[in-house]
Amino acid sequence: MLISTKGRYALRVMIDLAEHQADGVVPLKVIAERQEISEKYLESIIKLLVKARLLNGLRGKGGGYKLTKAPEQYTVGSILQLTEDSLAPVSCLEKGADACPRVAECRTLSLWKGLDKVINDYLGNVTIADLMRSGSDGFDYVI
Repeated sequence: MLISTKGRYALRVMIDLAEHQADGVVPLKVIAERQEISEKYLESIIKLLVKARLLNGLRGKGGGYKLTKAPEQYTVGSILQLTEDSLAPVSCLEKGADACPRVAECRTLSLWKGLDKVINDYLGNVTIADLMRSGSDGFDYVI
């Protein structure tokens, strides 16, 4: 599993908007500048988030974007599921995958299913609010 720039940038946008909720709607240009993401690329990500109703958008002068819910209500898993084709560690576990002809004798299937569960459980339990305070909650592990 490799998270794309779209997924990583979507998380950055959500954190940015969560950190600036008091500002009301935040213009796309301001988000792009703060996050050092091209406006054009950011626009495609924002459209995806608005379509999924994670963000509200206001057009015109004074327009911009804001969260539709509190940061505690957005999980990293739900955001990445929107942006990524799959979070499955192997192709046979992807949604809509053809049944593997080796499933009956696959010695590694339980390993991959376990890893898939760990990934989804973990990402489903980390919120945007957690990422906002990542410096104090152990998400800053360094070797």
